[in-house]
Amino acid sequence: MGKRDLAHELLKSYRTKSIKRREKTEPIQKVRTSTSSDPELIGGVLTNLINERGWKSGIAEGTLFVSWERIIGAEIARHTTPLSISEGVLTVRASSTPWATQLSLMSGQLLEIIQRDTTGVLVETIVFIGPQKPSWKRGLRTIRGARGPRDTYG
Repeated sequence: MGKRDLAHELLKSYRTKSIKRREKTEPIQKVRTSTSSDPELIGGVLTNLINERGWKSGIAEGTLFVSWERIIGAEIARHTTPLSISEGVLTVRASSTPWATQLSLMSGQLLEIIQRDTTGVLVETIVFIGPQKPSWKRGLRTIRGARGPRDTYG
């Protein structure tokens, strides 16, 4: 029924004060079959995406960084921060040089703990570095050819 037909029918019903009722037909019941457009559970979709893209090791590394305190322990985690994993080498920054030295001596035990508690992480060695001194090579007040802090402090 087009727009004109509807308007025309309404006008007639207004004049005659009777509304033409349509015959009721039985509703058509659709039978659902599983198709590719049906919604899926988000867990299944994410699992398929992770497997297709090969993100398992990246997610495992992220899990290591997020749960660092639980894996290593509260005392060591307070003095360390994991920085990166590259080609099987986990780089960890320690709060001081003595902490870095002590943890380097314990790296075999810590490596076993990491490999046991985080599946999928490819860590073969751990490198501990101490805190970094300030760099005078970058910043707002750097000068090319300057001799570092000697120029800054007179």
